[in-house]
Amino acid sequence: MTCGRPLRTLVRVTSSPTISLRRRRFALYALFLLPGLSMSAWVTRTPAVRDLLDASTAQMGLVLFGLSIGSMLGILSSGPLVMRLGTRPVVLAGSTLVVVALPTIALGASMGQPLLTAFGLALFGGGMGGGEVAMNVEGADVERLGGRSFLPSLHGCFSLGTVIGAVLGILANGAGFPVVPHLVATAAVGAGLLLWAMRAIPTGTGRVTAAERAAQAATPRPAIWKDLRLVCIGGVVLAMALAEGTANDWLPLIMVDGHGFGATMGSLVFALFAASMTIGRFSGGPIVERVGRSRVLLVSALFAATGLALIAYVDSQVVAVVAVVLWGLGASLGFPLALSAAGDSGPDSAARVALASVIGYLAFLVGPPTLGFLGEEIGLRGALVVPLVVALLAAVLSPATASRRPTEEEQLGTAEAGGGSAASVL
Repeated sequence: MTCGRPLRTLVRVTSSPTISLRRRRFALYALFLLPGLSMSAWVTRTPAVRDLLDASTAQMGLVLFGLSIGSMLGILSSGPLVMRLGTRPVVLAGSTLVVVALPTIALGASMGQPLLTAFGLALFGGGMGGGEVAMNVEGADVERLGGRSFLPSLHGCFSLGTVIGAVLGILANGAGFPVVPHLVATAAVGAGLLLWAMRAIPTGTGRVTAAERAAQAATPRPAIWKDLRLVCIGGVVLAMALAEGTANDWLPLIMVDGHGFGATMGSLVFALFAASMTIGRFSGGPIVERVGRSRVLLVSALFAATGLALIAYVDSQVVAVVAVVLWGLGASLGFPLALSAAGDSGPDSAARVALASVIGYLAFLVGPPTLGFLGEEIGLRGALVVPLVVALLAAVLSPATASRRPTEEEQLGTAEAGGGSAASVL
């Protein structure tokens, strides 16, 4: 990466020279921690919410459908909104929806109203789907400006949030703490993180102005989805998101139904997976700097595939626990590193990151339920063949994620755009 490229990006998208990259990094850490905490608070209290609603399994499935609807709407709308408005308002709106969703879910549960609870989950899904796509675009911009790996540790904060939220949820369940004040208190913490963080998110990141749209129309380029390299990177995003999403939705049940663990031990194994994800993401940055993005992604995909294969085909609880660690470490870096590669794959980096993010979050949304239907026929362990095969596909496609050298045209444009004012901001 040339030193001029981040200068050009800084001139375009950073409206306030008083906002340092360090401040933006910590703000994004807080914004990724927020949905992790919130998601775990909801997941760990799902049985209590079900009891308050007095809902059957089928009725609970309909309530959860609100989460799917909201997620789909958020994911599909986020890219166009970022290009029209920039990341800041989309991040603000998405994170606000996540904060507001928890009290709405709590209110619906306390009133015994499944529709209100489903509406709260729709708010949560919309906020998660839309807000995180915008935050990934913002994070990719910070990564380019800083010239070093940032997205793995950023996603590590989400994983850290899930671990913290899971521990607090387990303690709340054990102590018999009511679900309503638990969710409201989590929302209050999230609101505080949001208010603190948004002051450091600049305006304009990812926005395509009317003049730029007119220039693009005058000199049209091939649509980014026709870029073969980006398509390959999208395949890596899809595969690694499916590997991660499968564990988030099915790992406790796989341990209980497939390997004979008790319910408590199944939850602890999931916590081990989340901890492995967190460690992998926070330690991944220096490793990427040393050996390169594509090599790390190759090894990550092979780790994930090995863990999945051991869980699926070896009848041993000890091996299953070790395999969960391999699975978690392997899945930890795949999604953030593939997003970083998407942003580095060509011009219009914000649009590229947005497209790759949408592919990934669609895999999170559609993949695990599909595995559930397959698991009804061949068992959950047998259904792991799907994420196993796509993880191997990610290993094959990993060379597409190698760092790209800027073209002569981009270097010339960078040189013309770089100036003293930008340098002074750095």
